Amino acid sequence: MDLSCPHLHPSRRRALAAATGLAAAAILPSAGASRAAAAQYTNPVIWQDFADIDVIRVGDTYYASASTMHYSPGAPVLRSYDLVNWEIAGHSVPVLDFGAKYDLNGARGYVRGIWASSLAYRPSNRTFYWLGQIDFARTYVYTAPAAEGPWNRLTTISTPYYDAGLLVDSDDTLYVAYGKTTISVAQLSPDGRTQVRTQQVFTTPSSVGTLEGARFYKINGQYYIFLTRPANGQYILKSSSGPFGPYTMRQVLLDLRGPIPGGGVPHQGGLVRTQSGAWYYLAFVDAYPGGRMPALAPVTWTWDGWPVVQLVDGAWGTSYPSPAVPAPPRQVTPLTGVDTFDGTTLKPRWEWNHNPDNTKWSVDNGLTLRTATVTRDLYWARNTLTHRIQGPTSTATVQLDHSSMRDGDRAGLALLRDSSAWIGVRRDGGATRVVMVNGLTMDSNWNTTGTGTEVASAPVPGGRIWLRASADIRPGAARPGTFSYSTDGATFTRLGPAFSMGNDWRFFMGYRFALFNHATQALGGAVRVTRFELSTP
Repeated sequence: MDLSCPHLHPSRRRALAAATGLAAAAILPSAGASRAAAAQYTNPVIWQDFADIDVIRVGDTYYASASTMHYSPGAPVLRSYDLVNWEIAGHSVPVLDFGAKYDLNGARGYVRGIWASSLAYRPSNRTFYWLGQIDFARTYVYTAPAAEGPWNRLTTISTPYYDAGLLVDSDDTLYVAYGKTTISVAQLSPDGRTQVRTQQVFTTPSSVGTLEGARFYKINGQYYIFLTRPANGQYILKSSSGPFGPYTMRQVLLDLRGPIPGGGVPHQGGLVRTQSGAWYYLAFVDAYPGGRMPALAPVTWTWDGWPVVQLVDGAWGTSYPSPAVPAPPRQVTPLTGVDTFDGTTLKPRWEWNHNPDNTKWSVDNGLTLRTATVTRDLYWARNTLTHRIQGPTSTATVQLDHSSMRDGDRAGLALLRDSSAWIGVRRDGGATRVVMVNGLTMDSNWNTTGTGTEVASAPVPGGRIWLRASADIRPGAARPGTFSYSTDGATFTRLGPAFSMGNDWRFFMGYRFALFNHATQALGGAVRVTRFELSTP
Protein backbone atom coordinates (compact mmCIF):
# COMPACT_ATOMS: atom_id res chain seq x y z
CA MET A 1 0.00 0.00 0.00
CA ASP A 2 1.06 3.60 -0.38
CA LEU A 3 2.50 4.45 3.02
CA SER A 4 2.12 8.17 2.50
CA CYS A 5 -1.09 8.02 4.55
CA PRO A 6 -2.07 4.45 5.48
CA HIS A 7 -5.08 3.89 7.75
CA LEU A 8 -4.93 7.37 9.26
CA HIS A 9 -7.81 9.07 10.98
CA PRO A 10 -9.05 12.10 8.94
CA SER A 11 -7.50 14.56 11.40
CA ARG A 12 -4.12 12.89 11.05
CA ARG A 13 -4.45 12.83 7.26
CA ARG A 14 -5.08 16.57 7.24
CA ALA A 15 -2.14 17.20 9.55
CA LEU A 16 0.22 15.16 7.42
CA ALA A 17 -1.05 16.70 4.23
CA ALA A 18 0.39 19.97 5.45
CA ALA A 19 3.86 18.41 5.60
CA THR A 20 6.00 18.20 2.51
CA GLY A 21 8.51 15.51 1.64
CA LEU A 22 9.65 12.40 3.45
CA ALA A 23 11.86 14.28 5.87
CA ALA A 24 8.85 16.22 7.08
CA ALA A 25 6.93 12.99 7.54
CA ALA A 26 9.61 11.81 9.96
CA ILE A 27 9.29 14.78 12.31
CA LEU A 28 8.18 13.83 15.81
CA PRO A 29 4.62 14.83 16.71
CA SER A 30 3.27 17.58 18.92
CA ALA A 31 4.39 18.47 22.43
CA GLY A 32 1.90 16.25 24.23
CA ALA A 33 2.95 13.19 22.29
CA SER A 34 6.61 14.18 22.68
CA ARG A 35 6.25 14.07 26.44
CA ALA A 36 4.89 10.53 26.10
CA ALA A 37 7.93 9.67 24.03
CA ALA A 38 10.34 10.74 26.78
CA ALA A 39 10.40 7.15 28.03
CA GLN A 40 13.08 4.87 26.61
CA TYR A 41 12.92 1.41 25.17
CA THR A 42 15.78 -1.09 25.14
CA ASN A 43 17.00 -3.32 22.31
CA PRO A 44 16.40 -6.04 21.45
CA VAL A 45 12.71 -5.22 21.75
CA ILE A 46 12.04 -8.97 21.67
CA TRP A 47 14.76 -11.23 23.06
CA GLN A 48 13.29 -14.28 21.41
CA ASP A 49 13.91 -15.85 18.02
CA PHE A 50 11.77 -14.00 15.43
CA ALA A 51 13.65 -13.59 12.16
CA ASP A 52 13.03 -12.21 8.65
CA ILE A 53 10.49 -9.78 10.03
CA ASP A 54 7.80 -8.09 7.97
CA VAL A 55 6.09 -5.32 9.92
CA ILE A 56 2.92 -3.35 9.12
CA ARG A 57 0.46 -1.05 10.83
CA VAL A 58 -3.31 -1.34 10.56
CA GLY A 59 -4.99 1.56 12.30
CA ASP A 60 -3.45 1.82 15.77
CA THR A 61 -2.12 -1.75 15.79
CA TYR A 62 1.22 -3.09 14.55
CA TYR A 63 1.70 -6.59 13.22
CA ALA A 64 4.81 -8.56 12.32
CA SER A 65 5.48 -11.92 10.73
CA ALA A 66 8.56 -14.14 11.09
CA SER A 67 10.24 -17.27 9.75
CA THR A 68 9.69 -20.60 11.47
CA MET A 69 11.32 -23.14 9.10
CA HIS A 70 10.10 -26.64 10.04
CA TYR A 71 8.03 -25.62 13.06
CA SER A 72 4.24 -25.94 12.90
CA PRO A 73 2.04 -23.94 12.85
CA GLY A 74 4.22 -21.59 10.82
CA ALA A 75 4.66 -17.88 10.24
CA PRO A 76 3.64 -16.40 13.59
CA VAL A 77 1.80 -13.09 13.57
CA LEU A 78 2.94 -10.79 16.36
CA ARG A 79 0.88 -7.85 17.57
CA SER A 80 1.89 -4.60 19.29
CA TYR A 81 0.43 -1.20 20.05
CA ASP A 82 3.75 0.61 20.50
CA LEU A 83 6.37 -1.30 18.41
CA VAL A 84 8.14 -2.25 21.64
CA ASN A 85 5.90 -4.65 23.54
CA TRP A 86 4.76 -7.60 21.45
CA GLU A 87 2.52 -10.63 21.80
CA ILE A 88 1.86 -13.60 19.52
CA ALA A 89 -1.61 -13.31 17.99
CA GLY A 90 -1.63 -16.43 15.83
CA HIS A 91 -0.01 -18.13 12.84
CA SER A 92 -0.59 -17.47 9.14
CA VAL A 93 0.18 -21.07 8.10
CA PRO A 94 -1.93 -23.40 10.27
CA VAL A 95 -0.26 -26.59 9.09
CA LEU A 96 2.77 -27.29 6.90
CA ASP A 97 0.87 -29.41 4.38
CA PHE A 98 3.66 -29.21 1.81
CA GLY A 99 4.65 -32.88 1.76
CA ALA A 100 5.26 -35.88 4.00
CA LYS A 101 8.66 -34.61 5.17
CA TYR A 102 6.90 -31.96 7.23
CA ASP A 103 5.08 -34.79 9.05
CA LEU A 104 8.32 -36.64 9.89
CA ASN A 105 6.88 -39.36 7.69
CA GLY A 106 9.78 -41.07 5.92
CA ALA A 107 11.59 -37.75 5.49
CA ARG A 108 12.34 -34.64 7.50
CA GLY A 109 11.92 -30.94 6.81
CA TYR A 110 14.57 -29.47 9.09
CA VAL A 111 15.69 -26.00 7.92
CA ARG A 112 13.11 -25.96 5.12
CA GLY A 113 9.51 -24.75 5.32
CA ILE A 114 8.68 -21.16 6.23
CA TRP A 115 11.52 -18.86 5.19
CA ALA A 116 11.44 -15.10 4.69
CA SER A 117 7.85 -14.33 3.72
CA SER A 118 5.51 -11.36 3.68
CA LEU A 119 2.57 -10.03 5.66
CA ALA A 120 0.24 -7.35 4.30
CA TYR A 121 -3.19 -5.85 4.89
CA ARG A 122 -5.59 -4.95 2.08
CA PRO A 123 -8.02 -2.20 3.13
CA SER A 124 -10.38 -2.74 0.19
CA ASN A 125 -11.54 -6.11 1.55
CA ARG A 126 -10.29 -5.72 5.14
CA THR A 127 -8.16 -8.83 4.74
CA PHE A 128 -4.70 -9.88 5.94
CA TYR A 129 -2.44 -11.61 3.41
CA TRP A 130 0.54 -13.88 3.98
CA LEU A 131 2.68 -14.87 1.00
CA GLY A 132 5.72 -17.15 0.88
CA GLN A 133 7.48 -19.75 -1.23
CA ILE A 134 8.15 -23.31 -0.07
CA ASP A 135 11.05 -25.52 -1.16
CA PHE A 136 11.84 -23.33 -4.20
CA ALA A 137 8.85 -24.96 -5.87
CA ARG A 138 5.82 -22.69 -5.59
CA THR A 139 4.33 -19.79 -3.68
CA TYR A 140 1.43 -20.01 -1.25
CA VAL A 141 -0.97 -17.23 -0.29
CA TYR A 142 -3.05 -17.34 2.87
CA THR A 143 -5.68 -14.83 3.99
CA ALA A 144 -7.55 -14.03 7.18
CA PRO A 145 -10.11 -11.47 8.37
CA ALA A 146 -8.05 -10.87 11.53
CA ALA A 147 -4.46 -11.43 12.58
CA GLU A 148 -5.41 -14.23 14.96
CA GLY A 149 -7.24 -15.99 12.13
CA PRO A 150 -8.80 -18.09 10.95
CA TRP A 151 -6.17 -18.28 8.20
CA ASN A 152 -7.00 -20.19 5.03
CA ARG A 153 -5.08 -20.88 1.85
CA LEU A 154 -6.22 -18.58 -0.94
CA THR A 155 -4.10 -19.90 -3.79
CA THR A 156 -0.92 -21.57 -4.98
CA ILE A 157 1.23 -19.79 -7.59
CA SER A 158 3.68 -21.79 -9.71
CA THR A 159 6.41 -19.14 -9.53
CA PRO A 160 8.45 -19.47 -6.31
CA TYR A 161 8.79 -15.90 -5.04
CA TYR A 162 12.03 -16.22 -3.09
CA ASP A 163 12.19 -13.92 -0.03
CA ALA A 164 9.06 -12.10 -1.12
CA GLY A 165 7.70 -8.71 -0.19
CA LEU A 166 4.02 -8.06 -0.89
CA LEU A 167 2.81 -4.55 -1.72
CA VAL A 168 -0.83 -3.47 -1.75
CA ASP A 169 -0.60 -0.39 -3.96
CA SER A 170 -2.72 2.72 -3.47
CA ASP A 171 -4.89 1.63 -6.40
CA ASP A 172 -5.36 -1.79 -4.72
CA THR A 173 -3.08 -3.65 -7.17
CA LEU A 174 -1.02 -6.44 -5.61
CA TYR A 175 2.71 -6.55 -6.41
CA VAL A 176 5.46 -8.87 -5.18
CA ALA A 177 9.18 -8.05 -5.07
CA TYR A 178 11.39 -11.14 -4.84
CA GLY A 179 14.66 -12.77 -5.73
CA LYS A 180 18.26 -13.30 -4.72
CA THR A 181 20.80 -10.98 -6.38
CA THR A 182 18.48 -10.75 -9.40
CA ILE A 183 15.43 -8.89 -8.14
CA SER A 184 12.07 -9.17 -9.89
CA VAL A 185 8.60 -7.71 -9.49
CA ALA A 186 5.39 -9.66 -10.16
CA GLN A 187 1.88 -8.29 -10.52
CA LEU A 188 -0.95 -10.44 -9.24
CA SER A 189 -4.53 -10.63 -10.47
CA PRO A 190 -7.08 -8.46 -8.66
CA ASP A 191 -8.22 -11.45 -6.59
CA GLY A 192 -4.60 -12.29 -5.69
CA ARG A 193 -4.88 -15.83 -7.01
CA THR A 194 -2.67 -15.74 -10.12
CA GLN A 195 0.35 -14.03 -11.58
CA VAL A 196 -0.40 -11.49 -14.28
CA ARG A 197 3.13 -10.39 -15.07
CA THR A 198 6.67 -10.73 -13.78
CA GLN A 199 9.75 -8.78 -14.76
CA GLN A 200 13.34 -8.52 -13.63
CA VAL A 201 13.91 -5.01 -12.30
CA PHE A 202 17.43 -5.03 -10.81
CA THR A 203 20.71 -6.92 -10.89
CA THR A 204 22.88 -6.54 -7.81
CA PRO A 205 26.36 -5.18 -8.59
CA SER A 206 29.15 -7.66 -7.98
CA SER A 207 30.73 -5.17 -5.61
CA VAL A 208 27.73 -5.60 -3.28
CA GLY A 209 27.37 -9.37 -3.64
CA THR A 210 24.06 -10.90 -2.59
CA LEU A 211 20.85 -8.99 -1.98
CA GLU A 212 17.67 -10.74 -0.84
CA GLY A 213 14.91 -10.47 1.77
CA ALA A 214 12.75 -8.05 -0.23
CA ARG A 215 10.23 -5.71 1.37
CA PHE A 216 8.13 -3.61 -1.04
CA TYR A 217 6.77 -0.13 -0.28
CA LYS A 218 5.16 2.83 -1.95
CA ILE A 219 6.04 6.01 -0.05
CA ASN A 220 5.08 9.47 -1.27
CA GLY A 221 4.53 8.14 -4.77
CA GLN A 222 7.95 6.44 -4.95
CA TYR A 223 8.42 2.67 -5.05
CA TYR A 224 11.01 1.15 -2.73
CA ILE A 225 12.42 -2.37 -2.46
CA PHE A 226 14.22 -2.85 0.86
CA LEU A 227 16.89 -5.57 0.61
CA THR A 228 19.38 -7.25 2.92
CA ARG A 229 22.96 -8.24 2.27
CA PRO A 230 23.31 -11.28 4.52
CA ALA A 231 24.31 -10.95 7.17
CA ASN A 232 25.89 -7.53 7.55
CA GLY A 233 24.16 -4.97 5.34
CA GLN A 234 20.96 -3.33 4.20
CA TYR A 235 20.28 -1.61 0.88
CA ILE A 236 17.27 0.03 -0.71
CA LEU A 237 16.13 0.45 -4.31
CA LYS A 238 13.98 3.40 -5.39
CA SER A 239 11.89 3.97 -8.50
CA SER A 240 10.09 7.14 -9.54
CA SER A 241 8.67 5.43 -12.64
CA GLY A 242 6.41 2.76 -11.21
CA PRO A 243 6.74 -0.68 -9.62
CA PHE A 244 8.68 -2.14 -12.56
CA GLY A 245 11.44 0.46 -12.36
CA PRO A 246 14.02 1.39 -13.32
CA TYR A 247 15.48 1.37 -9.81
CA THR A 248 18.50 3.05 -8.32
CA MET A 249 20.28 1.65 -5.25
CA ARG A 250 21.59 3.16 -2.05
CA GLN A 251 23.31 1.58 0.97
CA VAL A 252 21.37 1.94 4.22
CA LEU A 253 23.88 0.27 6.55
CA LEU A 254 26.91 -1.99 6.40
CA ASP A 255 28.88 -3.60 9.22
CA LEU A 256 27.00 -1.51 11.74
CA ARG A 257 27.62 -2.33 15.39
CA GLY A 258 24.50 -3.87 16.88
CA PRO A 259 22.79 -3.50 20.25
CA ILE A 260 23.51 -7.02 21.56
CA PRO A 261 27.06 -7.63 22.86
CA GLY A 262 28.58 -10.48 20.89
CA GLY A 263 25.76 -10.37 18.34
CA GLY A 264 25.73 -9.48 14.68
CA VAL A 265 24.76 -6.54 12.49
CA PRO A 266 21.07 -5.56 12.51
CA HIS A 267 19.62 -6.29 9.09
CA GLN A 268 16.62 -7.54 7.11
CA GLY A 269 13.23 -6.77 8.63
CA GLY A 270 11.10 -3.88 7.46
CA LEU A 271 10.04 -0.25 7.67
CA VAL A 272 6.88 1.01 9.32
CA ARG A 273 5.36 4.42 10.00
CA THR A 274 3.57 5.40 13.17
CA GLN A 275 0.25 7.19 13.32
CA SER A 276 2.09 10.48 13.86
CA GLY A 277 4.33 10.08 10.81
CA ALA A 278 7.53 8.85 12.49
CA TRP A 279 9.36 5.99 10.80
CA TYR A 280 11.02 2.94 12.34
CA TYR A 281 13.08 0.02 11.13
CA LEU A 282 12.46 -3.34 12.82
CA ALA A 283 15.45 -5.54 11.98
CA PHE A 284 16.91 -8.66 13.52
CA VAL A 285 20.30 -9.36 15.07
CA ASP A 286 22.05 -12.72 14.69
CA ALA A 287 22.50 -13.74 18.31
CA TYR A 288 23.17 -17.47 18.51
CA PRO A 289 22.68 -19.79 20.33
CA GLY A 290 19.33 -18.09 20.89
CA GLY A 291 18.56 -17.21 17.29
CA ARG A 292 17.73 -13.90 15.60
CA MET A 293 16.38 -11.15 17.83
CA PRO A 294 14.27 -8.15 16.71
CA ALA A 295 15.75 -4.69 17.27
CA LEU A 296 14.07 -1.34 16.60
CA ALA A 297 15.59 1.97 15.48
CA PRO A 298 14.06 5.27 14.31
CA VAL A 299 14.49 6.29 10.67
CA THR A 300 14.53 9.71 9.07
CA TRP A 301 14.58 10.56 5.37
CA THR A 302 16.82 12.69 3.21
CA TRP A 303 15.34 15.55 1.22
CA ASP A 304 15.46 13.42 -1.91
CA GLY A 305 13.71 10.40 -0.39
CA TRP A 306 16.25 7.96 1.08
CA PRO A 307 15.98 6.40 4.55
CA VAL A 308 18.61 7.05 7.23
CA VAL A 309 18.82 4.89 10.36
CA GLN A 310 19.32 7.03 13.46
CA LEU A 311 22.45 5.88 15.32
CA VAL A 312 23.77 6.28 18.84
CA ASP A 313 27.54 6.79 19.03
CA GLY A 314 27.90 5.35 15.55
CA ALA A 315 25.96 2.17 16.36
CA TRP A 316 22.42 0.84 16.37
CA GLY A 317 21.32 2.08 19.79
CA THR A 318 20.80 -0.13 22.78
CA SER A 319 18.06 2.36 23.70
CA TYR A 320 16.02 5.11 22.07
CA PRO A 321 13.05 7.30 23.02
CA SER A 322 9.89 5.22 22.91
CA PRO A 323 7.67 5.76 19.86
CA ALA A 324 5.03 8.45 20.42
CA VAL A 325 1.81 6.51 19.94
CA PRO A 326 -1.65 6.53 21.51
CA ALA A 327 -2.08 4.74 24.81
CA PRO A 328 -2.62 1.02 24.14
CA PRO A 329 -6.15 -0.32 24.58
CA ARG A 330 -4.75 -3.08 26.80
CA GLN A 331 -1.50 -4.68 27.87
CA VAL A 332 -0.18 -7.31 25.50
CA THR A 333 0.20 -10.92 26.67
CA PRO A 334 3.77 -11.44 27.93
CA LEU A 335 6.05 -13.78 26.01
CA THR A 336 7.16 -15.26 29.35
CA GLY A 337 5.24 -16.53 32.36
CA VAL A 338 3.07 -19.50 33.29
CA ASP A 339 0.92 -21.68 31.05
CA THR A 340 -1.36 -24.14 32.80
CA PHE A 341 -2.83 -25.27 29.47
CA ASP A 342 -6.23 -23.98 30.50
CA GLY A 343 -9.04 -24.41 28.02
CA THR A 344 -8.89 -26.85 25.13
CA THR A 345 -6.41 -25.28 22.69
CA LEU A 346 -2.73 -24.46 22.72
CA LYS A 347 -1.78 -20.83 23.11
CA PRO A 348 0.06 -19.33 20.11
CA ARG A 349 3.39 -19.27 21.98
CA TRP A 350 3.72 -23.00 21.16
CA GLU A 351 4.95 -24.58 17.91
CA TRP A 352 5.50 -28.25 17.12
CA ASN A 353 8.70 -29.72 15.70
CA HIS A 354 7.16 -30.55 12.29
CA ASN A 355 3.42 -31.21 12.03
CA PRO A 356 1.96 -33.16 14.94
CA ASP A 357 -0.13 -36.29 14.84
CA ASN A 358 -3.31 -34.66 16.11
CA THR A 359 -4.70 -37.97 17.35
CA LYS A 360 -1.89 -38.23 19.89
CA TRP A 361 -2.23 -35.02 21.89
CA SER A 362 -4.93 -32.96 23.54
CA VAL A 363 -5.42 -29.91 25.73
CA ASP A 364 -8.09 -30.02 28.43
CA ASN A 365 -6.88 -27.92 31.36
CA GLY A 366 -3.57 -29.70 30.96
CA LEU A 367 -1.56 -31.01 28.02
CA THR A 368 -1.62 -34.73 27.29
CA LEU A 369 1.12 -36.12 25.07
CA ARG A 370 0.57 -39.71 23.98
CA THR A 371 3.45 -41.48 22.31
CA ALA A 372 3.24 -40.95 18.55
CA THR A 373 6.51 -42.50 17.33
CA VAL A 374 8.57 -45.57 18.14
CA THR A 375 12.16 -44.39 17.81
CA ARG A 376 15.38 -43.91 19.74
CA ASP A 377 16.01 -40.64 17.89
CA LEU A 378 14.34 -37.52 19.28
CA TYR A 379 14.83 -35.83 15.90
CA TRP A 380 12.45 -38.40 14.39
CA ALA A 381 9.90 -38.26 17.22
CA ARG A 382 6.59 -36.65 16.36
CA ASN A 383 4.66 -34.36 18.71
CA THR A 384 7.62 -32.60 20.25
CA LEU A 385 6.23 -29.24 21.38
CA THR A 386 8.59 -26.26 21.42
CA HIS A 387 8.78 -22.85 23.08
CA ARG A 388 11.23 -20.05 22.33
CA ILE A 389 13.88 -19.27 24.92
CA GLN A 390 13.87 -15.81 26.47
CA GLY A 391 17.21 -14.01 26.45
CA PRO A 392 19.68 -13.29 27.72
CA THR A 393 19.06 -16.11 30.23
CA SER A 394 15.89 -17.90 31.22
CA THR A 395 14.58 -21.03 32.86
CA ALA A 396 11.77 -23.37 31.87
CA THR A 397 10.10 -25.46 34.55
CA VAL A 398 7.54 -28.12 33.72
CA GLN A 399 5.32 -30.19 35.99
CA LEU A 400 4.97 -33.69 34.53
CA ASP A 401 2.64 -36.54 35.47
CA HIS A 402 4.39 -39.66 34.20
CA SER A 403 2.18 -42.30 35.83
CA SER A 404 0.82 -43.48 32.44
CA MET A 405 4.18 -44.07 30.79
CA ARG A 406 4.95 -47.55 29.46
CA ASP A 407 8.15 -49.53 29.29
CA GLY A 408 10.54 -48.04 26.77
CA ASP A 409 8.99 -44.56 26.89
CA ARG A 410 11.07 -41.39 27.14
CA ALA A 411 9.48 -38.09 28.16
CA GLY A 412 10.94 -34.81 29.26
CA LEU A 413 12.25 -31.33 28.60
CA ALA A 414 14.94 -30.67 25.99
CA LEU A 415 17.17 -27.91 24.78
CA LEU A 416 16.47 -28.59 21.11
CA ARG A 417 18.57 -27.71 18.09
CA ASP A 418 21.00 -29.55 15.80
CA SER A 419 22.97 -30.34 18.97
CA SER A 420 20.63 -31.15 21.84
CA ALA A 421 20.33 -32.41 25.40
CA TRP A 422 17.44 -33.23 27.70
CA ILE A 423 16.28 -34.10 31.17
CA GLY A 424 13.42 -36.52 31.49
CA VAL A 425 11.87 -39.74 32.66
CA ARG A 426 12.79 -43.21 31.41
CA ARG A 427 10.50 -46.15 32.05
CA ASP A 428 12.29 -49.49 31.63
CA GLY A 429 11.42 -52.88 33.09
CA GLY A 430 8.78 -51.34 35.30
CA ALA A 431 11.31 -48.99 36.91
CA THR A 432 11.34 -45.22 36.50
CA ARG A 433 14.40 -42.99 36.52
CA VAL A 434 15.05 -39.33 35.84
CA VAL A 435 17.99 -38.96 33.47
CA MET A 436 20.08 -36.31 31.77
CA VAL A 437 21.03 -37.14 28.17
CA ASN A 438 23.35 -35.24 25.87
CA GLY A 439 25.08 -35.96 22.57
CA LEU A 440 22.03 -35.66 20.32
CA THR A 441 23.53 -34.31 17.09
CA MET A 442 22.90 -33.67 13.41
CA ASP A 443 25.31 -33.15 10.52
CA SER A 444 25.22 -30.24 8.08
CA ASN A 445 22.56 -32.03 6.00
CA TRP A 446 20.41 -32.37 9.14
CA ASN A 447 20.79 -36.13 9.34
CA THR A 448 21.09 -37.58 12.83
CA THR A 449 24.66 -38.39 13.85
CA GLY A 450 24.06 -39.03 17.55
CA THR A 451 20.93 -40.19 19.40
CA GLY A 452 22.25 -39.26 22.83
CA THR A 453 24.14 -40.67 25.78
CA GLU A 454 22.81 -40.91 29.31
CA VAL A 455 25.27 -39.09 31.57
CA ALA A 456 23.40 -38.93 34.89
CA SER A 457 20.35 -40.49 36.53
CA ALA A 458 18.41 -40.86 39.77
CA PRO A 459 15.44 -43.01 40.86
CA VAL A 460 12.01 -41.34 40.71
CA PRO A 461 9.40 -42.04 43.38
CA GLY A 462 5.70 -41.52 42.70
CA GLY A 463 4.06 -40.42 39.46
CA ARG A 464 4.86 -36.72 39.34
CA ILE A 465 8.05 -34.77 38.77
CA TRP A 466 9.18 -31.22 38.06
CA LEU A 467 11.82 -30.80 35.35
CA ARG A 468 13.86 -27.66 34.81
CA ALA A 469 16.17 -26.42 32.06
CA SER A 470 18.12 -23.16 32.30
CA ALA A 471 19.62 -21.61 29.18
CA ASP A 472 22.18 -18.87 28.66
CA ILE A 473 21.71 -17.59 25.10
CA ARG A 474 24.01 -14.58 25.17
CA PRO A 475 25.74 -14.61 21.77
CA GLY A 476 29.41 -14.67 20.93
CA ALA A 477 30.36 -18.09 22.28
CA ALA A 478 28.97 -21.50 23.13
CA ARG A 479 26.87 -21.09 26.28
CA PRO A 480 25.81 -23.46 29.07
CA GLY A 481 22.46 -25.12 29.52
CA THR A 482 21.80 -26.88 32.81
CA PHE A 483 19.17 -29.31 34.03
CA SER A 484 17.59 -30.10 37.38
CA TYR A 485 14.57 -31.87 38.83
CA SER A 486 12.32 -31.83 41.88
CA THR A 487 9.91 -34.26 43.51
CA ASP A 488 8.02 -31.57 45.41
CA GLY A 489 8.15 -28.52 43.13
CA ALA A 490 10.19 -26.57 45.69
CA THR A 491 13.66 -28.08 46.08
CA PHE A 492 15.52 -28.75 42.82
CA THR A 493 18.51 -31.04 42.38
CA ARG A 494 21.01 -30.47 39.59
CA LEU A 495 21.41 -33.45 37.28
CA GLY A 496 24.33 -34.00 34.94
CA PRO A 497 27.03 -31.69 33.61
CA ALA A 498 26.43 -28.38 31.87
CA PHE A 499 25.49 -28.77 28.23
CA SER A 500 27.35 -26.58 25.76
CA MET A 501 24.84 -24.86 23.49
CA GLY A 502 26.43 -24.33 20.08
CA ASN A 503 26.33 -20.92 18.40
CA ASP A 504 26.71 -21.86 14.73
CA TRP A 505 24.20 -20.04 12.52
CA ARG A 506 23.56 -22.67 9.87
CA PHE A 507 20.53 -24.26 11.52
CA PHE A 508 19.08 -20.73 11.41
CA MET A 509 16.54 -21.28 14.19
CA GLY A 510 17.85 -20.81 17.72
CA TYR A 511 17.64 -23.23 20.61
CA ARG A 512 14.19 -23.93 22.00
CA PHE A 513 12.77 -25.55 25.08
CA ALA A 514 10.93 -28.69 23.97
CA LEU A 515 8.43 -31.02 25.61
CA PHE A 516 8.49 -34.57 24.27
CA ASN A 517 7.18 -38.06 24.82
CA HIS A 518 8.16 -40.91 22.51
CA ALA A 519 8.29 -44.68 22.66
CA THR A 520 11.24 -46.95 21.99
CA GLN A 521 9.21 -50.21 22.16
CA ALA A 522 5.50 -49.72 21.49
CA LEU A 523 2.90 -46.98 21.42
CA GLY A 524 0.27 -46.54 24.11
CA GLY A 525 1.94 -44.55 26.87
CA ALA A 526 1.16 -40.98 27.82
CA VAL A 527 2.26 -38.11 30.02
CA ARG A 528 0.37 -35.07 31.23
CA VAL A 529 1.88 -31.61 31.54
CA THR A 530 -0.05 -29.49 34.01
CA ARG A 531 2.17 -26.43 34.19
CA PHE A 532 4.93 -24.76 32.18
CA GLU A 533 6.73 -21.66 33.42
CA LEU A 534 9.24 -19.56 31.51
CA SER A 535 11.03 -17.22 33.91
CA THR A 536 13.95 -14.81 33.82
CA PRO A 537 16.34 -13.86 36.64
